[in-house]
Amino acid sequence: MGARLSSKPAGRPSFGVVIRACRPRQWTKNALLLAAPVAAGVITRETVARDVAIAFVALCMLSSATYLLNDVRDRADDRRHPRKASRPIASGQLSPRAALAIAAGLAIGGLALATTVRLELAAVGCGYLILTASYSLWWRRVIAVDILAIAAGFVLRAAAGGAATDVALSRWFLVVTSCGAIFVVAGKRYAELFGDARGELTRMTLRRYSASALRATLAVAAAGVVAAYAVWALGRPEHGPWYAVTIVPVVIWLSRYAVLVARGAGEAPEELILRDRTLLLLTLAWTALFLAGIYVGR
Repeated sequence: MGARLSSKPAGRPSFGVVIRACRPRQWTKNALLLAAPVAAGVITRETVARDVAIAFVALCMLSSATYLLNDVRDRADDRRHPRKASRPIASGQLSPRAALAIAAGLAIGGLALATTVRLELAAVGCGYLILTASYSLWWRRVIAVDILAIAAGFVLRAAAGGAATDVALSRWFLVVTSCGAIFVVAGKRYAELFGDARGELTRMTLRRYSASALRATLAVAAAGVVAAYAVWALGRPEHGPWYAVTIVPVVIWLSRYAVLVARGAGEAPEELILRDRTLLLLTLAWTALFLAGIYVGR
């Protein structure tokens, strides 16, 4: 597997090691908190933009705290994984004790920062910490529940945007977000089981999933996204044709993502979305049409 990994950290970890352990690439998921204020058309207000920026930093701190806890918990399994073995905790560059201390500091700091925006944001942050910590400790070993727990984390990210900006979340927003999260997480599980890294599974829970069950989950979740989003988009004729037209890139995006998952991609959703040119162009097209509905269609 290459160079031998040390089981002990050599001295005090560098700042770069700590940053890598916090998984900054995963922070892109926290951009979901933009969804509610953007959809409500209030993101351009100065105070809203400021609150969203602070909320994003707070959410990055909270999510990194949970990543550190998860990596401490998984360090033995990660050492047997071809990609995860290089993570700072698994490779011994960062000790579990130091990682937990940093995680505690990030959790406390993130919640404190959230309270400077709104107490509701801090409440969502607490819920996120409880959910992700319980996932790392228990839910990840329960089939189906692990998918729902990860999906709930995405929903809480979106809810954080509403809490930070005092924007009420509609039932259609919650349905689309929930089904979309389940779709992406089910695709991640499928890629882990049947993708390039299928021979390196380190958790027996993953082996309990079947290809047919995950494909069915993907299909049902995608149908839920399209149905709920279409009902929402077609129910706003006062915004002109813009929202209705956004249904097209949504459907194509889901189809493209499903095709890539079937080919074994999707183990790292945030990397796949940014790396695949078609998905990226569809995302940009949807964004442009959606913004036109908000600022042109009114």
